[in-house]
Amino acid sequence: MMALVDRIFSIQNDTEFEQIALEVFEYQKSNCLVYKKYIDYLNWPYPTKIEEIPFLPIDFFKSQKIISEEFTQEIIFKSSGTGGKRSSHYVAQTSLYEKSFNFNYEKLLGNPQEQVILALLPNYMEQGESSLIYMVDNLISKSPHPLSGFVLNDLDEIKKRYDEAIRLNIPVVIFGVSYALLDLAALNFNFEKALIIETGGMKGKRKELTKLELHKALKIGLKCENISSEYGMTELLSQAYSKENGLFNTTSLMKILIRETDDPFTYTELGKTGGINIIDLANLYSCSFIATQDLGKVHKDGFEIIGRFDNSDVRGCNLLVE
Repeated sequence: MMALVDRIFSIQNDTEFEQIALEVFEYQKSNCLVYKKYIDYLNWPYPTKIEEIPFLPIDFFKSQKIISEEFTQEIIFKSSGTGGKRSSHYVAQTSLYEKSFNFNYEKLLGNPQEQVILALLPNYMEQGESSLIYMVDNLISKSPHPLSGFVLNDLDEIKKRYDEAIRLNIPVVIFGVSYALLDLAALNFNFEKALIIETGGMKGKRKELTKLELHKALKIGLKCENISSEYGMTELLSQAYSKENGLFNTTSLMKILIRETDDPFTYTELGKTGGINIIDLANLYSCSFIATQDLGKVHKDGFEIIGRFDNSDVRGCNLLVE
């Protein structure tokens, strides 16, 4: 399997991505019992291209242990749980997760060794078992600057560290959950030179806003020209990032497909809104083909998040649920 992992992280084009995705499908169909049962229930024909691969509804992670049978988990990550029951991701190899998020971060956001990285993620720290905390902690550990670190609720401390990093001419990246960034924005500090990455969600602390409303408020309050976003989830090992205009980009590890809202097995045209299906090849020992509850559009230069399905269950989730 190490040879397949090496190939996943060496993909150069769409042809290679499709070939490896079909190999990953074959492996997971044989080794991930939940995915195999789902495919059997669908009586799914063998795929010859990525559009023919069946995507597992993400709600299965709330009720099933999804992991390759040849592994036991090294760690279990859990979702924030603000929408009800928490999803669980049984991660077979933390080293593969680390390889994936470092690959994505360096390709899309730069070298953490050359940055001051600050984290304003109080709810994730308080709740525990967060894949986001694991990721950001690892990125912070790669930053040689003592200014880098987690700040729980001391918003003045965030400003103090930012000012010192700018004085030293070191780029600053700030990861923040949406409601905490709004609290920071209310103080009217100037963060115009920081890369602000909102990680989404009010986590029950504030009224939910659209991305457009949230970013507008943050740009005004933080004096930033752009607000960036991280698109990741407990159930995956890879992330996408947007730097501006709300358009997310992926690396060669991921691909986004948009399914019709009323037919989960048919895909939309470019630029049309539908449900987001994610291929995450780094999620090798779990399931790489996930049908999310998010709505979005794919454009030529990235994809955008529109919102979520009104009905919290993606069609097909009733299969196998105990």
